[in-house]
Amino acid sequence: MTKISQYFTSMGGIFLQKEEEIARKLKGIKMFLFDWDGVFNMGDKGAGYINGFTEADSMGLNLLRLGYWLGHEGELPQVGIITGLNNDSAKYLAERERLNFVYMGFKNKVEALESIMKKHELQHHEIAWVFDDVLDLSVARRTGLRFMVRRDSSPMFGEFVADSGLADYITGREGGYHAVREVTELILALYGTYFDAVKERMEYTGRYQGYRKMRNEIIPQLFKKDS
Repeated sequence: MTKISQYFTSMGGIFLQKEEEIARKLKGIKMFLFDWDGVFNMGDKGAGYINGFTEADSMGLNLLRLGYWLGHEGELPQVGIITGLNNDSAKYLAERERLNFVYMGFKNKVEALESIMKKHELQHHEIAWVFDDVLDLSVARRTGLRFMVRRDSSPMFGEFVADSGLADYITGREGGYHAVREVTELILALYGTYFDAVKERMEYTGRYQGYRKMRNEIIPQLFKKDS
């Protein structure tokens, strides 16, 4: 077991694929897709309730894009959100952090995935998917790299996902407890750019400013499906 694997298994992360295999798959990834409820938050529901996100997860997205940019000769990855509900918090995060797009109100998430692949001319193996529940499995079955956010109250679901080969890694943290940050740190560790990304951001270097300028030129796209 490598030091990277030890860091993440010590906090409860589960590698369903070997670290080396996940790193191999990452080499071909051009887009990172995230579910919203249960991934960025606990997925609570109720009249007037707004499911938000944490700053730790937001910074994780920023570092992920910076680290990718550093390791891909100034190329930014595509980053987007697919959610089954119309969620203003997801839209707000996308606008603030200049994510590429949000697909809202898509109960059949494969419909969103197919639209995304067509618009961006991507193949299945070029997409990574971060998810947490049954509604997300149709996308997990069709994407090249899958990170499942754990939920300790669903041990049988975790077993199903593992047995069906629908995830490569299960997080040690649940949604709302910085699971997104965990995933982004694992990805950057496997890219080998984590420390460089932190240093560039810490020093607010010219390279970081160049990345930030490119990122801030993105105009987030909103695709909303009426129920």
